[in-house]
Amino acid sequence: MTDPTLRNIALLIDADNTSPQAIDPVLTVMAELGQVNIRRAYGNFAKDNLARWDRITNKFGIRPQQQFDISKGKNATDMAMTIDAIDLLYQGKVDGFGIMTSDSDFTPLVTRLRQDGILVYGFGEKKTPEAFQAVCTRFLYIDELIASTRDESVEAKPAAKPATEDLQDLILAAYREAKRDDEGFALLHQVGQIAGNRSSFDVRNYGFKRLSDLFASMGNFKVERREDNQVYVKRLR
Repeated sequence: MTDPTLRNIALLIDADNTSPQAIDPVLTVMAELGQVNIRRAYGNFAKDNLARWDRITNKFGIRPQQQFDISKGKNATDMAMTIDAIDLLYQGKVDGFGIMTSDSDFTPLVTRLRQDGILVYGFGEKKTPEAFQAVCTRFLYIDELIASTRDESVEAKPAAKPATEDLQDLILAAYREAKRDDEGFALLHQVGQIAGNRSSFDVRNYGFKRLSDLFASMGNFKVERREDNQVYVKRLR
């Protein structure tokens, strides 16, 4: 559910380092925060490799921010995008950011935004350096988002990926820290919140739509919905 206090959201896109195919699913995810009223894509759109953005920007109401290559080896796109983000921050009109890039150079920017209590969702490829992924409130893999969108268009959907060892360790640690009742059950959303605070964890990176689906797939947890309509989880072994 969207937080009613978060209304004005900015999506800033490093067109040099992301795919236009992800725009639709990214905007869907960003709706969790509020209305994405600011949509800007940065790059040298005179280059052939950015030609696909022409159709995308018109379709989704994205404002292209043209940045010519001033000198070889210098990235004017990164600088322009960072300046705009800081301007938006100090204007006080933005409640959350989406940053689409696989470039770790934006790590200091995201760190600065979060110091002011701003939520920042990152979107990039799996090759994105861990340092950038870790500083985001949430970091989602664009290839997983694109695949998920394609899956929804067919009747038979592939099974979600099994939880990796690192993911299991994260979930188990979050469960141990969560408050449990006498039977050992913890609130699902609290476990997820603890996991999210420890990392840029998001179940969609693992092929799941809901946190409860992830727990059900792990095999060592019992998932239970009670009369209060809250979902609880208990470790079985």
